Amino acid sequence: MDKIPILRMGAFLLVTIQVDLYDRLALNLEADLVQMVNKTSAKGVLIDISAVSIVDSFMGRIIGNIASMSKILDAQTVVVGMQPAVAITLIELGLPLKGVHTALDMERGMKLLKSMVGDQEDDADEDQTTDDLIAE
Repeated sequence: MDKIPILRMGAFLLVTIQVDLYDRLALNLEADLVQMVNKTSAKGVLIDISAVSIVDSFMGRIIGNIASMSKILDAQTVVVGMQPAVAITLIELGLPLKGVHTALDMERGMKLLKSMVGDQEDDADEDQTTDDLIAE
């Protein structure tokens, strides 16, 4: 069974979709990602769809669901790398992707996530530093 890897980077989860998503794979990604947000208490999810050339209404709904579920679990979602044809298709399908923030590329997406999470990540870094000092 295919799986899309979910990487953890500090308070964020990174997902890079490098294959065409079929319905079962998309549903598994949705379930895996929501479980990882809950398990890691992630504050943000960055989804790179730069390799995705076709998005249908089902895929649009899955991305919206991921953002909504993550929001309920106190995590923001940013989708990066959307190709113009994908954006056109989403608008033509009437899928505005509520709750999904977008950025042109990974770097801008990460900056957006950090700005949305703001001081929470800085506090986590300070806590880690304090914990490291206590351990020594």
